[in-house]
Amino acid sequence: MKKILSNTLKIGGLLLLISFSSCKKYLEIVPKGVKIPTTLADYDAMIRDEYGNQRTTITQAILLLNDKFETTSNLNYYPLYAANYFWNEQTDRIALNISDETTYYNAYTAISTSNLLIEHVPVATEGSEADKAQLVAQAKVLRALNFYVLANYYADTYEEANAASKLSVPLILSADINAPYTQVSIKELYAFMLKDIEEAIPNLRVSSATVLHPNLGAAYALKARIYLTMGQYANALSAANEALKYNDKLYDWTQYYATYKTLIEDPDKYNNSPSPMGFDFAENYYYRHGSTYSSGRESALRTDRAPRFETGDARFASRWKLRTVAADTYYTSITIGFYNYGGLTTTEVYLIKAECQARLNQVPEAMNTLNAVRVKRIFAQNYSPLSASNTIDAVKLIQRTKANELINSITTFADARRLNKDPNYATTLTKTENGQSYKLAPASHLWTMPFPQGAAKNPGNGTIQQNVSK
Repeated sequence: MKKILSNTLKIGGLLLLISFSSCKKYLEIVPKGVKIPTTLADYDAMIRDEYGNQRTTITQAILLLNDKFETTSNLNYYPLYAANYFWNEQTDRIALNISDETTYYNAYTAISTSNLLIEHVPVATEGSEADKAQLVAQAKVLRALNFYVLANYYADTYEEANAASKLSVPLILSADINAPYTQVSIKELYAFMLKDIEEAIPNLRVSSATVLHPNLGAAYALKARIYLTMGQYANALSAANEALKYNDKLYDWTQYYATYKTLIEDPDKYNNSPSPMGFDFAENYYYRHGSTYSSGRESALRTDRAPRFETGDARFASRWKLRTVAADTYYTSITIGFYNYGGLTTTEVYLIKAECQARLNQVPEAMNTLNAVRVKRIFAQNYSPLSASNTIDAVKLIQRTKANELINSITTFADARRLNKDPNYATTLTKTENGQSYKLAPASHLWTMPFPQGAAKNPGNGTIQQNVSK
């Protein structure tokens, strides 16, 4: 896949040059090795830049959830890691956040690229008007996705009662150097994301050039995610149903396990099967890397995280195996390849649909939707259809599956934050480490990450106010 997804432009130079596009004299000076985009193909290549535009790094959120095993050396070396991993509410994370800037700058780099495409693609050469409109639409979907990540990392979760009065993140709508911006309210940002998607949908197609280019299914999947986070269940259900019209495939993890059973069950093998969750994953609407963009293993899991998977979960059994190395015992990753942590998949959409059905008192239908996912995950000898007698029980069962299915994604973190606002679903996380007990309360300020100091102290042509006290 790398050969068709390679970037042909040097993005840093491009962004600088395009920012001066209104002054013709600047465009006459082209640094060596830098190409000024003019054709539609030139601009299209920018979306394919996996390093700059196609990563979602949410390390601190994953650490806070304790959804990965972290080494003692990393916890000792990175005090911010330790603060989130051990749920230390006394630590000033703002003071510690002097180097963990990847989440912020990755997202805004991608937003800057989207802004550039939205502004300049309409006047590109060598492309049809329909193809130009499609690329602009794809840029708008990507911009909305990046703002969603930022909003659910650096700002509080969406609550209708206070969304208009709480600040979110900077809304930057230009790739120009020193363009002014405003740190808008949570309500304004969510309205903007939905506006981007609505404007994009008429110009998107069922299929796109690569899995890095959002298509119609991806747009509706993201729309469903945003509406679910807002608690607008009827709108989220409608969008989920639209997404499933374009792709409703579910990968059969029980069959995957059967295919690699000998390797998986070999007690001496820990590196033995290919990841099916890469660029050509059957469930993909849109693919996006997590914190890395190269082939490798997934993060290891804590031993106390594993029991939260259902008994007989083939997806879990296919991906992690218990291992002890020196003083550490954890579940190590046993697949190699790429993982769609940051994109949009059918599994997420099925589970959005299930929760919305439950919230709208369609409990039997919700359980049928949930079981459609589970039957592809749970070994036949362990599987039985789940049922629920009420909305609360149904949502809890749906969320158990969703937290496991989408582990290491922004969705799991966003779900935990919004559910913590409802006493029916709020959960206090607990653990014991080296004989000491720890807990993370649903109302803890730790659920909102501080902006990095590099951004807050050097905000450019705007201001940034922290959304968390420490």
